[in-house]
Amino acid sequence: MQLVKAPRDALLRPLQVVGGIVERRQTLPILANVLLRRDGERLSFTATDLEIQIETGADLCSGKDSAATTVSARKLLDILRALPDDEVNLSLLNRRLTVQCGRSRFNLQTLAAEEFPTVTQAEFNVDFTLPAAAFKHLLSMVHFAMAAQDIRYYLNGMLLVCEGNRVRAVATDGHRLALCETTREGESAALEVIIPRKTVLELARLLPEGDEPVRIQIASGQVRLSFGAVEFVSKLVEGKFPDYVKVIPAANPKQFVIGRESLMQALSRVAILTTDKFKGVRCVLAPGSLKISSTNTDQEEAQEEIEIDYSGEALDIGFNVTYLLDVLANLKSEQLQFAFGDALGSALVTLPDSDRFKYVVMPMRI
Repeated sequence: MQLVKAPRDALLRPLQVVGGIVERRQTLPILANVLLRRDGERLSFTATDLEIQIETGADLCSGKDSAATTVSARKLLDILRALPDDEVNLSLLNRRLTVQCGRSRFNLQTLAAEEFPTVTQAEFNVDFTLPAAAFKHLLSMVHFAMAAQDIRYYLNGMLLVCEGNRVRAVATDGHRLALCETTREGESAALEVIIPRKTVLELARLLPEGDEPVRIQIASGQVRLSFGAVEFVSKLVEGKFPDYVKVIPAANPKQFVIGRESLMQALSRVAILTTDKFKGVRCVLAPGSLKISSTNTDQEEAQEEIEIDYSGEALDIGFNVTYLLDVLANLKSEQLQFAFGDALGSALVTLPDSDRFKYVVMPMRI
């Protein structure tokens, strides 16, 4: 039976959308597969890892036939990428999926569609929309501060906070914290949920850049996001996120504005002489200047000096250079504002004339 005959790119695009969550190593063999389901003219693609499920599709077929099967997502993706930009024919015969394009022909093993473990969707009680560009901006401004495989599992994700007409994203790994917020139409009761790290990274990859609406539905333990032809369902992280408001310094008197590009270049050069085990850089703040330096076990030293508009007290403080470079690489503004307290207190990075982004980084001993 012919499943679909369509241009290669028309099949490759939806497969790339869902294939990102398929892990190379699976506890269940069928989790390495993608579910292909034909329902009349529509062909849908579904992938899951039991925590996340992504489904998308398009009207690629003709006729009213129905069929479904599962096939290795990685193999089908690699085959379609390698084929020329031409018509591709997918057909089912004797539990095999045949991929044919010109003189190329592949026979792939399939597993029954009935065995594919789709995620059971909850009853959603919160429902609102955000422009795709606004939501993607929230993710891009905080995702780098999420923990990875931390024993404090609630840090391995992003906190999404809804308060009135404000939507806030917060991420921390215990050493730094990033917060960004936007506004939306309508209001709702206060809500806080933790979205898993993998979900955040996949959404950052898939969300379009324009003002296309993203529908966000939240239930107990689950979130569903719909945009374009994509439906994205994910489990939520259970647990209590730290009180991020207390982490943000209320009064750091030593403040100055600095060019993002010049600071990033200076930090990148100084970071050359740091080591993998010790990424510390020393920042010496004085009237009119910021000196950044690093040393290593070979007694090598790097030093940079940047002129700044500052006339306050001097300060000598150390930071993990990676934490500073991460935030500078993800921000797009030309200038940043730094605010310091003392050598033992955390630094606050904000955007001049805006309170919608805050980045807190803890100092380290140099």
